[in-house]
Formats: sequence, structure tokens, C-alpha cells
Amino acid sequence: MTDPAEQRPQTWPAGVGRVVLPRVDSTNAEALRQLPTLGAPTWIMTRDQTEGRARRGRGWAMPAGNFAASLAARPPGTPADLSLYSFVAALALYDALAAACGPAARLAIKWPNDVLLNGGKVAGILLESTGQGMGQGGRGGIALAVGIGVNLAAAPDAASLEPRAVAPVSVLGETGHKVSPEEFLDLLAPAFARWQRQLETLGFAPIRSAWLARAARLGETITARIGATTRSGRFEGIDDSGALILLTQGGREAIPAAEIFFEEVA
Repeated sequence: MTDPAEQRPQTWPAGVGRVVLPRVDSTNAEALRQLPTLGAPTWIMTRDQTEGRARRGRGWAMPAGNFAASLAARPPGTPADLSLYSFVAALALYDALAAACGPAARLAIKWPNDVLLNGGKVAGILLESTGQGMGQGGRGGIALAVGIGVNLAAAPDAASLEPRAVAPVSVLGETGHKVSPEEFLDLLAPAFARWQRQLETLGFAPIRSAWLARAARLGETITARIGATTRSGRFEGIDDSGALILLTQGGREAIPAAEIFFEEVA
């Protein structure tokens, strides 16, 4: 169902739609299905996601009460620019979680697409895009789905995690705060709109600076797995494209895509 405008919170971003579904396979898949007929960027949220996806084809479990939503949009820019919306989403998630969890919560952003709460993984981001030709009103360009999952009520089973992966946590388990998916969407949507405006008006530089100020393990030794190879070194930041900058024994490397693992802290 689509919430009428008068029922939306006053802080809801102007010109952005809102759809809440009882059940869907994947909010990203639904966002890309609906985009050709949508007249504006639209958040699509579900209370039950049956086939959620994470990066590299992995599944994303959704225990009852957790958050799953995707922003369906056709943002300006080239295909190479679309990856920058992952950093917009991470900053928006950080702000929404800070508001939901309170000042005692320790939040950080793990490159490239996770948000940590008290050291555990509480949220993830998955961007998917496709060129779908002309949409409603004669719009063309690249269709983008910004998928976001948050463990609000419960953390999924950690038994399936690969070795050294960050253990999942939930907002309720870490803070005791009960936050409904609808309440969280009301925090997330305006936060995303604020950071998106910065990206589209000022470019990536302020987004990069804000992201680095919230980055997990910046300046510490981390391991990046790229396919079958690994690189360990000091995490020095991200470059103008969002690639990870790692200082290894072989020198300074920019890594555009990898799985990141942290060294154990004694």
C-alpha cells in the first residue's frame, strides 16, 4: 500500500514516494520492477522479505521485526557515479541508527557497505542497477535500487558466517530500544535525502570526508580479500572513487572491490 501524503511525518523528504508491502521476495527486485512506472524516487519497504540478497550473491536473512527497504531512483550521473550512492546510504544509515539507538551506542562504517553497532554488524547495503530504457514521463537512464537491511529486532543466526566475519547484532539486543521498521524508515529517508543533496550539489569530497570521520579501523591493519588473493596493510582511507586505500609491504594500493576482515583486538 502507498501511504497518503498527509500521514507521512513532516520531515519526510519532498518529492519522494513511500510504499509499504506486507511481503515481497526482495525489495531491490521490487524496486527495479516498479521503477518504469514510478513518477518519483520511492522507498519500497516490506515487513517480510523472503529472498533478500547481500553482496556477492549471498542471502540476507530477515527475522521478524527487522528492516528491509530499497530506494528506487534514477539519479543523475554516469554508471561510474552510481557506486558513490553506497557512501550516501552508509552515512544516512549511520545518522538514522544514531537517532534510533541513542548517544551511548558506538557506531562505525565498515568499508564498503556495512554499519557496525558496538563492534557488530547491524546493517548492510546492496546497490543494484540496470538500464531499463524509458520510464514514465519519457525518462531514460540507469535504474538504481539502494537496498538496506537493518537488524532492528533480532540478529540472524551467526552459524553460517565465514571465518573472521563480523558477528551480527541487533538494535534491540545492543541498546534495548524497540524501533519498528516504519519508524526507522521515517529516520532513514530524510537522512538519505540530506546526504544525496550534498553529493549532487557539492560532489563526493564532503561525502568522503564525512565517511572517513565515521570509518571503522581507519589507520589500523586490515585484510582485503580480492578473489582468491589477500592483501594486508594499514587502512589509509578511500580515494575519490571510493576505492579502499591500503598501505601494504608492496606499497600503496587502491582496491575498488574486496571483502574486508579485521585483525583481532586483544
